[in-house]
Amino acid sequence: MAETVTLSGTTSPGLLASLDPLLREWLPRQRWFAGKGRPVTGFSLVAATELLPVDSRLGLYHLLVRAHQPLTIGAEPHPGDCYQLLIGVREALPPRLAPALIGHVEQGPLAGNTVYEALYDTRPAELLLEALRSQARIGGLRFEREPGREIRTGLVPRVVTAEQSNSSVIYGDTFILKLLRRVVPGVNPDLELPLALAREGCSRVPAPTAWLRAELPEEQEPYVLGVLQPFLQGAADGWELALRELAKGEDFTAEARSLGRATAEVHTALARALPTVTLGHAQIRLLADGMTERLEAAAQAVPSLRPYAPALHSEFTALADLAAEGQTWTAQRIHGDLHLGQCLRPPAGEWCLIDFEGEPSRPLAERRMPQPTVRDIAGMLRSFDYAAHSAPAPAPDWADACRAAYCSGYAEVGGRDPRTDPVLLRAFETDKAIYEVLYEARHRPDWLSVPMAAIERYAMTDLT
Repeated sequence: MAETVTLSGTTSPGLLASLDPLLREWLPRQRWFAGKGRPVTGFSLVAATELLPVDSRLGLYHLLVRAHQPLTIGAEPHPGDCYQLLIGVREALPPRLAPALIGHVEQGPLAGNTVYEALYDTRPAELLLEALRSQARIGGLRFEREPGREIRTGLVPRVVTAEQSNSSVIYGDTFILKLLRRVVPGVNPDLELPLALAREGCSRVPAPTAWLRAELPEEQEPYVLGVLQPFLQGAADGWELALRELAKGEDFTAEARSLGRATAEVHTALARALPTVTLGHAQIRLLADGMTERLEAAAQAVPSLRPYAPALHSEFTALADLAAEGQTWTAQRIHGDLHLGQCLRPPAGEWCLIDFEGEPSRPLAERRMPQPTVRDIAGMLRSFDYAAHSAPAPAPDWADACRAAYCSGYAEVGGRDPRTDPVLLRAFETDKAIYEVLYEARHRPDWLSVPMAAIERYAMTDLT
């Protein structure tokens, strides 16, 4: 590997300036870019590492770049999210790399070259795996491997082209490398929780084989940049499988029950591996207040939600009232963003859970807080509802049957049926549906009817 150059802040000798006009156009078009709808006014360089020298046939830079955007339309630019970029440099792109094009550089140290998304290129992808295999240290980059886990050489890489909130490369149907795109310093649950589960012997989550971090002098904690895990060849994700069975008119309750058992196994292992806490009146009051604030903000943004707001608010008040009467709940580490698409089932295996990053829009400290397990359960129940409404003919009975089977499967392993705590479950389901209303109104208006139908049910139905 090449000698590494590490740059920070504004000390770059023109590298970022040469890329700036191209990144302003390219970055907002990426699925994983979080600041859509607000103009990018500039960039600041957090770190740059040269992995292959530009004077060779192929150059490669690893960049951590902060995008400057106004917090709201018309406001002053603000240093915003930090993104991980792998920039390939060639004189010209071969046709096979046309989808990876970022642009042709007109000025600065890369002038006259073409830059592109390097994950699409075999050599850069191979370099990442070799660095993980050899536990390389390149500038501030730390490629680390779990003791006792081996990585074979010669695995052919291919980038995953499906839309994702991050980026992934599959190596020879053996490993998958997930590269986080929007990064912050600190312990990332997408590495922390699978490692903890692996050390507890929980087979429901692919055990991390290796990972990539960045240690920067100006940050007290490193950035977690990527995780390498076994690739579950031929696995179908729960969303695809549910839609397939729906289209055929097939029953999904056996799968839902098995998925409930898998969820409970993961929760039980996390409770063994990491601390749990008791939530009393003060903590539940804060939780209910947060739900109420999200409801009020969503009702301001989505007028169709406003008629239901008083009834929805009562769901959160009921939870706070139970806490005021002395009821307590246990909180622990959870998945944080559980739905059918976060579950994989290999052709001849049992359900596995993936993607423990949580909701990337939430602060890292919040994503690492212990929470009631019912938050994960509510997310899955909402996912059944979404699947049922994605069929050519909506199938609410299908969703109800899946809901019952999932909760029963969870109780078989977890020892407690989540339906026996209806106030807590309803509060989290309502909070999730409110989030969905806001998301769909902003990004997929054609889907708004799905969470709005749930909102109407929650507002009109008494708990039983």
